[in-house]
Amino acid sequence: MNHLNSILVEGNLVRDPNFRSTPSGNQVCDFTLATNRSYKVADQKYENEVSYFDIEAWARLGAACAQNLKKGRGVRVVGRLKQDRWTDPEGKAHARVKIVAEHIEFKPMNKANREDGSKSDDAFVEASKPSEASAAVF
Repeated sequence: MNHLNSILVEGNLVRDPNFRSTPSGNQVCDFTLATNRSYKVADQKYENEVSYFDIEAWARLGAACAQNLKKGRGVRVVGRLKQDRWTDPEGKAHARVKIVAEHIEFKPMNKANREDGSKSDDAFVEASKPSEASAAVF
């Protein structure tokens, strides 16, 4: 039985994406998204809070991200949370939570970004199969 594990975030890339192939030949694109939240702290006074999320897009979705994304580009990501756990060579345990993308919408680019070589103006890209994002394993 699958439990609900779904997340939607919208923000801007903090750096250019990293596109690579795993040793088994799967393609993956990693990027970090910054999201802003404004909240009221006093009468007429607001503060901003920034959160950063690591995103992972596999296969066709990852290739589309590598082709269309760069630092500053706005995107909306629908995906699932995944926890990675590992032990480093010194024996220390580590863990991190990331978002595995299942659907990505690219926000419109401004003219300067489009001239810099982004290949497509597609509005959104989805994993071609529901299991594509989850089937890509190192």
